[in-house]
Amino acid sequence: MNLFNIIKVLGNKRKAKRIGRGYGSGKGSHTVGKGNKGQKARSGNKHLQGFEGGQVPLYKRLPQMGGFKNPNSKNVVSINLKDLNIFRNGAKVTPQDLVGKKILKELPKKGFVKILGDGTLEKKLTLKGFLYSKTAKESLEKAGCELQA
Repeated sequence: MNLFNIIKVLGNKRKAKRIGRGYGSGKGSHTVGKGNKGQKARSGNKHLQGFEGGQVPLYKRLPQMGGFKNPNSKNVVSINLKDLNIFRNGAKVTPQDLVGKKILKELPKKGFVKILGDGTLEKKLTLKGFLYSKTAKESLEKAGCELQA
């Protein structure tokens, strides 16, 4: 049996009793189905969704989502020139190789790996799939590295 197989039974719907609308409503007279006294019997009672008896509600205790998060933003992870000295001379280096050598823990899902100009590079490498800072690009070209897009 599935929900889409269930057959509706005729006369299965009953109108809700309108509380506090006189005797003819089906819930009339004196306490109108709310019992005697107490917070739940009063008008404007707070036993609504999210009310916790005066305690700060869960939705207010949770950390708030701060500010606007741009869905189109790119995550840029940076490494330095000196980190590339771990590779052998003449090697072809991609961002996946950095994860393999444990220079990076993981590649950014929506983003790039950028090489910054801190330190010196003593090897000639072929670099593919990186972004470069201005100083890093000058140092890499001076070292004789091949930069591929």
